Amino acid sequence: MQALRVDRLTDDLSGVTLAEIPAPVRAPGEVLVRVRAASLNFPDLLMTRGEYQFKPQPPFTSGLEFAGEVLEADPPSGFAPGDRVMGGNKTGAFAERASVPADKLSAMPQGIDFPAAAAMGAAYSTAFSGLVELGGLQEGQWVLVHGASGGVGLAACDLARALGARVIATTGSPDKVDRIAALARPEAVIVAEGRFREAVADVTSGALADIVFDPVGGDVFNESTRCVAFGGKLMVVGFTSGRIADIATNIPLIKGFSVIGLRAGEYARRFPERGRAIQNAITRLADAGAITPAIDRTLPLSRWREGFDAMARRELVGKVVFVPRA
Repeated sequence: MQALRVDRLTDDLSGVTLAEIPAPVRAPGEVLVRVRAASLNFPDLLMTRGEYQFKPQPPFTSGLEFAGEVLEADPPSGFAPGDRVMGGNKTGAFAERASVPADKLSAMPQGIDFPAAAAMGAAYSTAFSGLVELGGLQEGQWVLVHGASGGVGLAACDLARALGARVIATTGSPDKVDRIAALARPEAVIVAEGRFREAVADVTSGALADIVFDPVGGDVFNESTRCVAFGGKLMVVGFTSGRIADIATNIPLIKGFSVIGLRAGEYARRFPERGRAIQNAITRLADAGAITPAIDRTLPLSRWREGFDAMARRELVGKVVFVPRA
């Protein structure tokens, strides 16, 4: 089969190649899936450099998540050949076939196609875990979402709006403001440069944000400590800025807010029953048409470099989805 392989860890993708390799053989407890679409996530890029917290040793097949059709499954798995599924593992999605543990898959929501299903999993489970499971999101609350041009940020905007929150989206790129506004439909889009607290205060009439959802880190995190309301929650989701921020503990003490670290995948592994509940809630919302993943572009897997380069250059507004050859 054709697969995107990371043969060497480099900072310029020179160690990544599209190669012909043997198709996976299904192990007991696994489900073999024909991959119809697979979405690119920021950790996929980081893993080609050895910069993600999970560090697979080369060679490995890249890709966290996919959607496709079941080819083989054990009856106890709950899946049967022909079932439309979504899910994935830490690697292996950017290929024509993938074999993963049955508990890493779920049925696709009704009424969405393979690219949308591939784009939904990790982004929406991260958003739901942070905003609802750990953040306790309530209708009418103000949610400040950083990195709103990325898949996770757009998912957080989409989910928060679907649940009745009022959303402020931010971006570091002024040229993305209109596209974010059209896709996310927030109350406002703010360029998160320098001191942006006053802009947040203006939108919220001084109330500030009940939840700050921050996949960016660095200077954005530092300024976010000034944007979170008393008793609010500041969610640490990632560090796409490249800098891990620190915080003086007197700041959350004085302002009475919580700093909460979010690792959605690890949360689901430690609390599998909650992970299943989160996935079921997302599926119900998708079945009802309440949430829809934002896709920047859909590319054949042969054009993988275009997608990775666009992500590295921070050009995207939404997810990149790769489609393996038929």
